[in-house]
Parts: sequence; C-alpha cells; structure tokens
Amino acid sequence: MTTELTLLLWSLAVYGLYLGAQSLIYRWHYGLMYAQTARDAPGPQGELLGRAERALKNFNETYVPFVVLLLIAHLARPGDPLVLWGALVWFAARIAYLPLYLFGIFMVRSLVWFISAIGLFLMFIGVLF
Repeated sequence: MTTELTLLLWSLAVYGLYLGAQSLIYRWHYGLMYAQTARDAPGPQGELLGRAERALKNFNETYVPFVVLLLIAHLARPGDPLVLWGALVWFAARIAYLPLYLFGIFMVRSLVWFISAIGLFLMFIGVLF
C-alpha cells in the first residue's frame, strides 16, 4: 500500500477520534436514554458538547478536500514529496486540534487550524505541479 493510501486509512482513525469525542460527550451530557430518542426537542447544550460538535463539523469541512487531494495524488502523482508532507502536516495538525478545541485553548487552536490548512495547500500545489 502506498504512503498516501496508508495516510488515508489512518485518517479514518482521526475521524473516529472526532466522532467518538462528540458522541461520548453527547451521551455524558444528555444521558443514554435521551441519546436513543429522535431528539425532536433538544435540551440545553453545554459548553463542552458545543465545542465537540463544532470541532467535528470543522473536521468534516477539511476532511473532504484532504481525501480528494490524496486520491488525486495517488492516481496522478504517487510518491510526490510535497503531497506527502502536506498530508502529514494536515494529519498531525488535525490530531492536535481536537483537544485544543475541546479545552478552549485561545489562539493556539486557530494557529493549529491554519497549519492544517497549509498542509492542504501543500497537497494542492503538489498535485498541481
């Protein structure tokens, strides 16, 4: 398996971290019984749960470009060093981003998000040229 596909596979584990954090915090906040309902009338949302849901939404917004760029790179330019480094930067930054967002670390969270965006940009440049 190529490095690109290995990173793509492990990115599912990172997605699982985000989804798992949101899901566990949701169940802790509302309880198991409420989590199994249709949730037509949502209750008050706590600060930590709100952060977990926003972090998951933010991850989803960057995950699609990551997957697309990685697949294009794998098909058109396998082994491109710029794509590889961009993917590694995105991957590491997304792992660091979740606890920073959950704990409300001011400014550092935004910096780490920006670093992940730089990773996507590097991947884009690597695919393009």
